Formats: sequence, C-alpha cells, structure tokens
Amino acid sequence: MLLSKGFEVEMYTGTPAGEVVGLSDRIVADLDGFVREPDSRNVEYTTPPLCRYEKLLCELVRPRHELRRYLNRLGDYTLIPGSTLAWADGSVLSLRSKQSLPHLYRADLWHSVVTASIHINIGIADPEVLMRACRLVRVEAPLYLALTASSPFLNGVATGYHSSRWQMFPKTPADVPLFESHHHHMRWTEAQLAAGAMQNVRHLWSAVRPNGDRRPYNLNRLELRICDLISDPVGLLAVTALLEARIMQLILDPDLDPLILSQLPIATRNQDLVHLSDANEMAVAKHSLEAELRHWQDGRPILAKEWIQQLYDQVWPIVQRERH
Repeated sequence: MLLSKGFEVEMYTGTPAGEVVGLSDRIVADLDGFVREPDSRNVEYTTPPLCRYEKLLCELVRPRHELRRYLNRLGDYTLIPGSTLAWADGSVLSLRSKQSLPHLYRADLWHSVVTASIHINIGIADPEVLMRACRLVRVEAPLYLALTASSPFLNGVATGYHSSRWQMFPKTPADVPLFESHHHHMRWTEAQLAAGAMQNVRHLWSAVRPNGDRRPYNLNRLELRICDLISDPVGLLAVTALLEARIMQLILDPDLDPLILSQLPIATRNQDLVHLSDANEMAVAKHSLEAELRHWQDGRPILAKEWIQQLYDQVWPIVQRERH
C-alpha cells in the first residue's frame, strides 16, 4: 500500500531577465494556499497529503500555474528557477518584518543568503517506525541531494559546489543524533529548547526530521529537507518514489535500521554514523553524483551514483509489486 506524500515548495519571483523581485506579501494576500517566507523574495505553497502519484502531479502543477497567471497580471513577472540567487544580489536578506526576532536570528545563521528548496513529506503514523525511517533516511540523505543538486552559482559566480545551497546550509543545532526512539527525540528536543540551542520546535534544521502537528509529541511524517529545488514535477515525483520505496522496504524489514545493521563499533555507532553522514553531505554538495562517499554499513568507499543504482535495484521489486 502506498504511503501518503506531500510537498513544501519554495520559489523566487522576479522578471524574465532574472531580476528577483519580492512579491510575497501581495501573493499571500490575493491567492489561497501560499505562505510567506522570512525573505520577501520567496513564497511557498504546500500540497495536501496524497498517496497516488497522478493526483500529486496535479497538486504540484496547479498552484504554480495559478501563480504564473497572477504574476502576469501584476506585470512582467515570472518564477525564477534555482535554489540560490544565481545572478541577483543575495548579500542582504529582504526581510518582510524587520522587527521579527526569529527572522533576524535566521538571517544571522544564514549569513544573509536566501535559498529555495523542496521538502518531501512521507506519512508514517507509528512514531517508532517513523524514528526508524528517519535514521535510515538520515544516513542516505546525501543520495537525494546528489540526485537534485542544482545550485552551482551564487551572485553571478560559480562557487565550485554543485549545491551551493547545502554547502552553506546552517544545520541547527550543530549536533543532531540519530534518534533511538520517540522518547529520545522528545527528551532531546526539550533539552535543546531549554539550552537555547533551538528557538522553537520548528528550529530543527537538518537533512531529515520527524514532523507533526504537535512536535515533538504528536508526529506523523518524515520530512526530507536536503534536496535542492526540483522545478520539473515529474522529476520530483521520481525522487519521491525512490524515497517512498526505500521506506517501504524498511517497514517490511526493520533490520535495515542503521543502528542495527551497521558494522561500525557499537559503542560509538550513533555518533560515527552522524559524522559519516555529515561528511557525505558535504562531499555530495561539492560533487553530487560523482562524489566518493562512505557507506553507512561498513564505511567502505562508494560513488554516490553507484550507491543510488544499488538502492534502485533493491527497491525495484517493491515498486513492481505496488503497481499491481
């Protein structure tokens, strides 16, 4: 049975010449389904949780079509592709509320650079299954960045990174473990809030996180946050299908849990897996599919593209079964 899926899509607005123009206040006031981001040049829409991919395709395309029509009515405006301000001046955030302390805090963390991305949400009702899925996706998140890395330019300059966005992403808090249980996640979050390492329950900025209506207590979905913006909706659904199939494989075989299957020393396995995954993320931000990574099972070197092919081959039987 297919899992429910939904997306959070961030986009820039501007002119066909590539000039980025902040229009989010007007968009949110006039169109249903759009929300503001801290920077006025960004606007976001979300899709409802759905299982069928053909319905998801419609929900991805329809708001974008409506937004394009609205922008045309405003003037010579359109959607600007990309996850970074490739040509525009991104040296200063265009904050929509100068008095908003969370936004000023975020601006300081982001080193005054605004980005756009896609967040993929997969519905998982059981909190312990959700934590297990977060552990597996956390150590394999670099593969999804490798598939989507598409931000090599910033302010008119080639940065040397395939994903400039993730290279400068301010992961917060700096040290996020693999959550061993729902209880572990709740206690850890409470400790971060008490210490001031998180400003609120939403302030967990990492490659993947558990999400829900009352975090960290009521959780119902996995949120993959590492991907660069994927403008092609069919391409986005393809990446999502790989992620969903991998999670379904884990549900069928809980022993795929990295804390169980990894051969790294058990005494330091959690921390070692976090460090390995962080290093893999930076390698992929630099080289995407050609990055040499270390596999979470035993630390062996493997190219990102070869690892993705292995996952594809493993989950293909699951995909075939769900088609019938």
